[in-house]
Amino acid sequence: MHVAELARLGADISIQGKSALVRGTEKLIGAPLMATDLRASASLVVAALCAEGETVISRIYHLDRGYERMETRLQS
Repeated sequence: MHVAELARLGADISIQGKSALVRGTEKLIGAPLMATDLRASASLVVAALCAEGETVISRIYHLDRGYERMETRLQS
C-alpha cells in the first residue's frame, strides 16, 4: 500500500509479484500522504525529507508508537 504513497511523491516504483522494482528518479516532489503501518510510515518520512516542497503525512500513530520522538532524533 505504501508504494502508491511513494509514487505520489514521484518515486518510480512498480510491483512485480512479491518484489518491488525501484528505479532512480531526478527528484521527489512534496505531496499529502497517508501512513499505513510502522515501516511504511518511516519510509514516507525519509522520502518526504528528500522531497522538494511540503509533505504532510496523516495517520502517523503507527510511527509515534514505534519510533518514540523520531522528530527529535532526526533534528539531532
